[in-house]
Amino acid sequence: MRTIIAVIGILIASLLVSAPLKAVAADKVTSEVVMKVGNKVHLFHSGTADVKKEICLNDVLKVYREIGGAKNPKEVEVGQVKVESYVGSHYFEAQVIKGEIRPGDIARKKAATCLVQPVK
Repeated sequence: MRTIIAVIGILIASLLVSAPLKAVAADKVTSEVVMKVGNKVHLFHSGTADVKKEICLNDVLKVYREIGGAKNPKEVEVGQVKVESYVGSHYFEAQVIKGEIRPGDIARKKAATCLVQPVK
């Protein structure tokens, strides 16, 4: 009898451990900061010479958001930012001039890309 109870207990424990967990990433995205027209943002880049050569002050970059998940990712244009200054060796400071932008969106000019982050 003890053996049967022990086996049932082990089966229940293994089912609980292997049960899929609720995804919370979708909830997190909706609660993040949304940067609107007029807000300042930081554009994180690699700091390599090709990025600094491609992106100049007063350039307007289109901002994209990846949607659709891992199987069918699509990039959708969500806004534009204007580069205003350099902040250290890996950041540009920019102003949102069109759309609503979230942290993690991508600002792009030709082959140079930057990760959008809020100004703290």
